[in-house]
Amino acid sequence: MLVSTKEIEVRYAETDQMGVVYHANYLVWMELGRTQIIKDLGFSYAAMEEDGVISPVIDIQVSYKKPLRYGEMATIKTWIDQYDGFRVVYGYEIFTPTGETALTGTSSHVCVKKDTFRPIIIRKVYPEWHAAYEQAKK
Repeated sequence: MLVSTKEIEVRYAETDQMGVVYHANYLVWMELGRTQIIKDLGFSYAAMEEDGVISPVIDIQVSYKKPLRYGEMATIKTWIDQYDGFRVVYGYEIFTPTGETALTGTSSHVCVKKDTFRPIIIRKVYPEWHAAYEQAKK
């Protein structure tokens, strides 16, 4: 199983009045983690979009454990939790600088044609992605 790592420095604009990272910003960080694992596998979201294919979120689950604050480094760990040739479920853990878990979560995705929003089967349209996901999944 491949686990990708991405580090982010918490920016002031990402915090709320309580001085902690605003909850919705973690979703953006999860996207950064997804993009990183795709890069680590040798692919590009941007190239897929140039082909007219996008990968919308169809479900997202998040559990907040510990806060992160301005100036701290967040470490995002991302992996392919489930993959069946059509749907991908990515798993995430985000850690504080001391190694405590700040967040656990998953996001589910399908690939669709951008112009019609009709689903595609990844294993047929992108066989090289399929092979890499099969090898890297949990």
